[in-house]
Formats: sequence, C-alpha cells, structure tokens
Amino acid sequence: MKSEIRVTSYAAIFDMDGTLIDNNTYHFKAWKDLFEKYNRPPVTDKLYNEKLSGRPGIAIMREFFNEFNEDDMQKLFDEKSRLYREAYAPYLAPINGLERFLTELKNAGVKIALATSAAINNIDFVMSLLPVRHFFDVIIDGPHVSEPKPHPQIFLKAAEGLGFKPKDCVVFEDSLSGVKAGNVAGMKVVGITTTHQADELQPVDLLIDDYTGLTERRVAALFDRN
Repeated sequence: MKSEIRVTSYAAIFDMDGTLIDNNTYHFKAWKDLFEKYNRPPVTDKLYNEKLSGRPGIAIMREFFNEFNEDDMQKLFDEKSRLYREAYAPYLAPINGLERFLTELKNAGVKIALATSAAINNIDFVMSLLPVRHFFDVIIDGPHVSEPKPHPQIFLKAAEGLGFKPKDCVVFEDSLSGVKAGNVAGMKVVGITTTHQADELQPVDLLIDDYTGLTERRVAALFDRN
C-alpha cells in the first residue's frame, strides 16, 4: 500500500477567542461584572491583557478567588461563562474571511488544529453557532493542558496530535501570551490585530487584521524563509 502523500508540508494551529471570532469585548465585560460582584480588583485593560486573556478559567479563579474551594470556584467560573454566552450569542460571527481561508487550507491538504484555553462548553457554544468544527482535525482545550500560555504546551500537544514537528507548524494568535507561546514552541506565528495593536504583537512572521485576502500560498511562503 502506498503511503499517504501530504499536499502541504506544514500544519496550521488556531487559537479561538479573538482569532476565529472577535469576542474579547464580551469576555472583558463578563469578567468585569464578576469581579465587581465579588469585590475583586477592577478589571482594567492592563489586568485583562496580562492576567485574564488567553488563560484557562480555573487558573484565573485560583489566582483571584482562592478563598473558595474548587467546586465553588467552578461555579463562579460557570457564572462568568453564562454572562459571556448570553451577551455574545446574538452577535457571534466569524472574523472576516475566516471560512473562505479555512476552506482554502483544507482544499490544499493542510492539517488544522484548534488550540484554545477555553473550556469545552465555550468551544461547543461557538461551534454551535459557527459551522467550522469540520475543518479541525484536532481540538485541544484548556483543561487538557497543565501549563497555560505563554507556556507552549498547548501548541506542542496540537502539533503532536496532527503528526507534525513544531518547526513545521504555523500558529494563528491574537493574544500576547499566545504569540509568546507560539514563538517558544519554535513555530511560525501569524498575529491578528483583534485584541492588540500591530506593534504589540511581536515578534511574528506575519500580521493580519482579518483573513480577507490571506491565501494558503502566502502562509506556505513563510516556511520558505531561512
């Protein structure tokens, strides 16, 4: 039997929040409301970007709600998730050009993973309203990693699941912690400016505002560089 021939020699790994969908405004508001309700520190842009964005929910709860037991922390995080889903559901939409770009990658034979700090209920929420689950060969969620971004563990697990070496993977990310994790993993990094300004998302191999005009060949060209 002949071995399977890959059309492309690289794999693509996508974050979810801020990368497939532009939802960080709604996460910010949900965290802000929860923190205010329980007399936590004010959720400023700085606190959100450094301590909340891109981190698994339970890790956040352990840092800011550590007087609660694990069961109660989970209930509080579920409350935050409910606030987020209720507010965002009517507005959930893909980032411009996403579905076309994913289709182009898939048609070129690119293996694709989703690697997100989100819990499975939030992934299911997004996928129930955004019909893109079929594009992903592997899904790695936050509870399945022990080290949150900027540790590269989640991306390394995604690469392993796809059967590719890290150097042959490209990460699509919007967060500072995600960009750092992709670089530490030794992967190419495409930064998308939904959450941060272009000059903040460094170093990256490519910067985009959305997926409009982005082609598979342009991504493949990143691997031709030394």
